[in-house]
Amino acid sequence: MLFNSYIFWIFFAIVFVLYRRLGHRGQNYMLLAASYIFYGYWDWRFLFLMLFSTVVDYTAALLIAGTGSRLKRKSVLVTSIVVQLSLLGLFKYYGFFSQQLASLFGFVGIPVYVPVLKFLLPVGISFYTFQTMSYMLDVYRDEYPAEKSFVNFALFVSFFPHLVAGPLVRATKLLPQIATPRVRRPNDFREGLYYIAIGLFKKVFVGDNLAAVANSIFHANPHSLTGLECIAGIYAFAFQIYCDFSGYSSIAQGLAKWLNIDLTTNFNLPYFATSPTEFWRRWHISLSTWFRDYLYIPLLKRGPQPATRARLFASLIVVMLLSGLWHGAAWTFVLWGLYHGVLLIGYRLISRKKSGVPEPQSTLSLASFLVRVVVMFQLVCLGWLLFRAESISQVGIMLSRIVLDFHWTPFVSSAFAMILFFAGPLVIYEFWVERHQDLLSLIRIDWRVRAAIYSYCALMLLFFPPPVSNVFIYFQF
Repeated sequence: MLFNSYIFWIFFAIVFVLYRRLGHRGQNYMLLAASYIFYGYWDWRFLFLMLFSTVVDYTAALLIAGTGSRLKRKSVLVTSIVVQLSLLGLFKYYGFFSQQLASLFGFVGIPVYVPVLKFLLPVGISFYTFQTMSYMLDVYRDEYPAEKSFVNFALFVSFFPHLVAGPLVRATKLLPQIATPRVRRPNDFREGLYYIAIGLFKKVFVGDNLAAVANSIFHANPHSLTGLECIAGIYAFAFQIYCDFSGYSSIAQGLAKWLNIDLTTNFNLPYFATSPTEFWRRWHISLSTWFRDYLYIPLLKRGPQPATRARLFASLIVVMLLSGLWHGAAWTFVLWGLYHGVLLIGYRLISRKKSGVPEPQSTLSLASFLVRVVVMFQLVCLGWLLFRAESISQVGIMLSRIVLDFHWTPFVSSAFAMILFFAGPLVIYEFWVERHQDLLSLIRIDWRVRAAIYSYCALMLLFFPPPVSNVFIYFQF
């Protein structure tokens, strides 16, 4: 049930009407039922998997909260995490690792038969697994009490606006909003409308239209491409994945706002970052902070001694490798994570800052800011080649084409024209937002200007529908 489909908006209209007519307890029961209907619309069989994960972590949290024994608490935590990661590993990584294991034994001359099992990857399993893991860790650390209401906890896990592609919302933020009666706030409708309008514009007008350009390049024989065609395909994919993923997160925020619930902001104009560190503070913020709080900081704090630069760099590499593997079971994703880990380390070495904190924008001239943004965008796009390519060999061939064959073709002209037409207005708008340092700048200006911008978005969606409606990219993660 895609956000950009008619069936979803019929579904949401029914949910919204019922929501307004029910009290707090009835709202939670109804939202839980609606969330399971939303997820089951894709494949009802995987409802039992999500329910099983919910029951495991709900029970484990109560057991942790109910005992004072540190050994028992840790045993329950480890058991819960092992169960959840085993399910994630079975569905997402079994095929990849079994194939690599068979290849490794074959390389050293030992024939090994590894059963080949193909699983349909449950949509959103990485998101709700990491969300419940963060809840378990917060309970274990005594940073949040165990939720006693199963309905409230099940709704926390399955809340449909952000269920299948995030953002990852911590229990400390979402559970209190579920457990207490929601209040209708005067700005919720206006903010929700903004998030939904900009999200649909990004996803449908920009992302899906540029997907046609990116797919035509990455599905072609790489030997037949010129360097500029490869660059056009990478740029098109850069805007496709950003608009697709941030568009989903934005729509999720808007839907939740209309239900008087606040979700975590997941994107903060990442293509205006001036350094690798700043990029990861702007891109997929909920996942970046998850890895920071539950993996990176614990790795640094191991042992009584302060973290050395070597441990800091090793921790960065580990975190970024796991971040790459989180995105998919392929060596291209692992290399993408490693690449960004190297970028983060390189920036710290060049800037001579252990923290990697970028220079404040207020101290930069406009020209210096734009140069840094352009350079950082090129570095990010090089990473997107690793992320999007079907194989490492395709990466190598496309890089060689970029270096060796740089002549202009008619396709290059049309591809860059499409990128400029579809992504150009969004870049201009986001530059304006960036200079104002306020993601909600649009709703604070004169209503007539806002109405004109909304009208432009609606007209573009109406007159330039994408040739193919694509599912959200992050559904596969």
